[in-house]
Amino acid sequence: MDAFAIAQLVLRIILALVFVGMGLTHFVPRVRRTMAAMIPARLAGPERRRALPLVTISGVAEVLGGIGLLAPWWGVRFAAGIALIALLIAVFPANAEAARDPKRFGAVAMPLVPRAIGQVVLGALLLVAVI
Repeated sequence: MDAFAIAQLVLRIILALVFVGMGLTHFVPRVRRTMAAMIPARLAGPERRRALPLVTISGVAEVLGGIGLLAPWWGVRFAAGIALIALLIAVFPANAEAARDPKRFGAVAMPLVPRAIGQVVLGALLLVAVI
């Protein structure tokens, strides 16, 4: 195993821990309610009925994606990395919604530009980890 392969393995382990950890927080009641409130009305649907199911779906996707980063098969790892990048894009509207109302969302309401930069960096790290 060369140095780059070792670095990728370490990066995959770190990213897997991050995504599994973030995914599990989607099932902590207080955090879950906050995440549901962050989902823009146009996505949450009438009476916000889709908000909690969307939180569940994104949490499950993060956990499975994180686990997928550790798969012994390159194709599974690559698919997990691409899926997690897609997930980062998909959840961005909720992060933007929180950024618009920092009083309501507190620490979760990271300003939009740093949040966007962080998500691009995370996506780039995912690509490096799975190529």
